[in-house]
Amino acid sequence: MENVLRPLIVFGGAIALAFAVGWVVDRALRRMDARHPETPMWGLLRSGRVPLQAVVLVGLLNAFSDETHLARDHQKTVDLWLSLIFTGAAAWLALRALTAVVETAFSRYAGIAHDAARVRRVRTQLTLVRRLATTVVVIIAGAAMLLQFPAMEKLGTSMLASAGVLGIVVGIAAQSTLGNLFAGLQIAFGDMVRIGDTVIVDGEWGTVEEITVSYLVVRTWDERRITMPVSYFTSKPFENWSRGGAQMTGTVYLHLDHSAPIAAIRARTEEIVRASDTWDGRSWGLVVTDTTPTTIEVRATVTARNADDIWTLRCHLREELIAWLHREHPYALPRVTTAQAAPEPPRRGAPEQAGPRGEDGGPGSGGPGSGRTPGIPDARKPSR
Repeated sequence: MENVLRPLIVFGGAIALAFAVGWVVDRALRRMDARHPETPMWGLLRSGRVPLQAVVLVGLLNAFSDETHLARDHQKTVDLWLSLIFTGAAAWLALRALTAVVETAFSRYAGIAHDAARVRRVRTQLTLVRRLATTVVVIIAGAAMLLQFPAMEKLGTSMLASAGVLGIVVGIAAQSTLGNLFAGLQIAFGDMVRIGDTVIVDGEWGTVEEITVSYLVVRTWDERRITMPVSYFTSKPFENWSRGGAQMTGTVYLHLDHSAPIAAIRARTEEIVRASDTWDGRSWGLVVTDTTPTTIEVRATVTARNADDIWTLRCHLREELIAWLHREHPYALPRVTTAQAAPEPPRRGAPEQAGPRGEDGGPGSGGPGSGRTPGIPDARKPSR
């Protein structure tokens, strides 16, 4: 009877104590979160309740497993599984705590920083640091779990003896992966591109949504996701519209007729820009930048706070100007000329060209080319 009651008491007591510890810690964290709403740490730490209970439960079972006498014939197997579960639960708890610390650090910095570019830079760096730390914790936990098996321990010893040759082989085989890893570190701490930056890569305009140690995700304006290796950004040129500040200058080009009223268009542009909420108030302008035999090129420049606002302002200005020109000055819009060209006016002092024979100006007529004025006697003929 004792051999049955003792295991039940040990297992039941361990489960009850683990749940009690988890409940007490969760209540304490909830109170701390209510007292300090300015920091999300305590609320994030509550997500570690389950791994904490698993660690406590496995720790208690490992400590009192010898008292049950059920594992006498399978002591090594029981100890092995308890060690594996304890290592996995501890790694899980460490990752939850790491996430809480990183998110808390970023939220505190974002609350006191006034430069959006620096906030994005810190966010990118903390994100990559968290991913690297997660990778390290997972590798260490996996290695510790594998080393619990005697066969893997012998394999690890032999691998350590041939670490030099193995390192060369692994380096050659994982050259691309290692290149992306170092490129990710270079991006994170070199401030080349940050989460939230507006970039143009391969002709695609989008926003950097995620950066990892191996790849980068760009969300395009039409909500597509482009996944690219981070080594692309260290080996090829790309446009970063957010580097150095989010303020931008945009252009609107119009091709108009030569008779377009430039002064009136400039005044109308000023009215539209000043009435728009997306204009940041810095500058605007309108000039004629080029001319062709049929049209002139008019360029309007405007400024905005970020790439989204500059796109909206450019589209709005283009639509309003075209509608206004079509309504008020339709002659200023470009058109194809089909009328006959006007004749060239006669130049002063130029000899008059002789016309055809006959009554339109031939010899003997008073028209052009006759050499005399009609009604006036010819001075070259003798008078009777």
